[in-house]
Amino acid sequence: MLEFSKAKIWSIIAVLVAGVIFALPNAFPEEQVQAWPSWAPKKQMNLGLDLRGGSHILLEANAEGLARANLDKMEEDALSELRRAEGGAIAVGDVSNRGGRVSFLVRNVDDVDRAVDLLRNLSMPIGVTGQRSFNVEVTDGNRIVLTQTSAGRTQAMESAMTQAVEVIRRRIDELGTREPTIIRQGSQRIVVQVPGLQDPSALKQLLGKTAQLEFKLVDLDADPADVAAGRAPAGSQILPMADSGQPIAVKRRAIITGDQLMDAQQTLQQGQWVVNFRFDSTGGRRFARVTQENVGKPFAIILDNRVISAPNINEPILGGSGVISGSFNAESSNELAILLRSGKLPVELKVVEERTVGPDLGADSIRAGTIASIVAVIAVGIFMLATYGRFGVYANIALVLNVILILAVMSLTGATMTLPGVAGMVLTIGAAVDANVLINERIREEQRKGRNSRAAVENGFKEASRTIWDANTMNLIVAAVMFAFGSGPIKGFAVVLTIGIVTSVFTAVTVGRLFIVNWLNRTRPATIVI
Repeated sequence: MLEFSKAKIWSIIAVLVAGVIFALPNAFPEEQVQAWPSWAPKKQMNLGLDLRGGSHILLEANAEGLARANLDKMEEDALSELRRAEGGAIAVGDVSNRGGRVSFLVRNVDDVDRAVDLLRNLSMPIGVTGQRSFNVEVTDGNRIVLTQTSAGRTQAMESAMTQAVEVIRRRIDELGTREPTIIRQGSQRIVVQVPGLQDPSALKQLLGKTAQLEFKLVDLDADPADVAAGRAPAGSQILPMADSGQPIAVKRRAIITGDQLMDAQQTLQQGQWVVNFRFDSTGGRRFARVTQENVGKPFAIILDNRVISAPNINEPILGGSGVISGSFNAESSNELAILLRSGKLPVELKVVEERTVGPDLGADSIRAGTIASIVAVIAVGIFMLATYGRFGVYANIALVLNVILILAVMSLTGATMTLPGVAGMVLTIGAAVDANVLINERIREEQRKGRNSRAAVENGFKEASRTIWDANTMNLIVAAVMFAFGSGPIKGFAVVLTIGIVTSVFTAVTVGRLFIVNWLNRTRPATIVI
């Protein structure tokens, strides 16, 4: 227990030196650290929104819009399935998509059962509940009605929100920000917090767009007077131009969508900002075929139901790539490229709350946390020195090394320090001292039993270490549970607590023991004063 091999001693020293080196950047301003040589460590601890300031946005999903989109999709899928029915297409008419349901007449009554079987296959089962996403009913003998069930709406919202969180994360990552907090709040809301971002309007603009990209042919047969009046021919729809707001008639059916995009990048072309895009192989082939069949005709590039541009197809576009031009500047073209790369949101999100947390509040919190930590360290140091003398000095050195190691690990791993995290750090200081108190009291107890100095120290560490390991294992389990089930601030507390537990056990048990063993080997005292 009191023997340290040279390899072990050097390993402990290496860990402590590395801790000091990687914690050092936190003692200097960020601008000064960035000016250091390239080989020097520069990573600093990430500060959370409550310490650094930043933007807070609360987004809410449009449940009615999602239900409407699901109904439209079911209508499209149902009519397509009936057209491709095995044994011959099933003719339908009087199609209606109103009142939260899709209905149509099957022209031949003998085809009703066949149509119902096909449509029930489109309705997805919901887990093990036995319910399905859509009810399929027959009324008046030959009218089929499709209605989304409550379970289907709930599952669709759950799936859309899960995907939305990932899309939001990709969009924020594209901004180059560090450690955003993106968490679900209830069934239809998402909280987004971006530390360091002081302009929530840019974030709101980026997250408030669905980014549904579509390519549709312009309807050249539409009467200009009807288009101006907002009346679209059958199979077409009226959409506004993004720059002028002028209405334009486009075919309702998209020839290709942004789901098949592989990449999008902003670039300068003849002095104008444009966005280059590239389809995947399937999308590229389809884009090539459509442009081959429609040379000389205009097609509309549509983002979120607004026409960005409607250029003519001068020649077939065979390379699977193209350019979106419009009234772009550097910022708007970059924003569009980010939106296209990150994919469309599966549900429309609207901002219901936005806040900017000023850095002054964070500075006050940092100052208060720093003062609390310093006071805690000084108070504990005085207590340990007064109570245990030399062994208290060793405990205090181990305590300082523990704080340094926490800073180093958090800097290296990119973990975020939040205000609850500061509380977690202060708590680990107390836990570290608690371990030293336990060890020292056990040594005292061994001395009272009449053991010599080495035996007292050896047995003291042996008995106390077992208790320390058991107690901290329980704390680690609690921290893991908090991290798994907690939200942003709770997770921040759990991360700091976990790191602090590991480093405090290392410094209290291993580093503290190394100091004491070194002193015993050098002085070989007959008795120890503790």
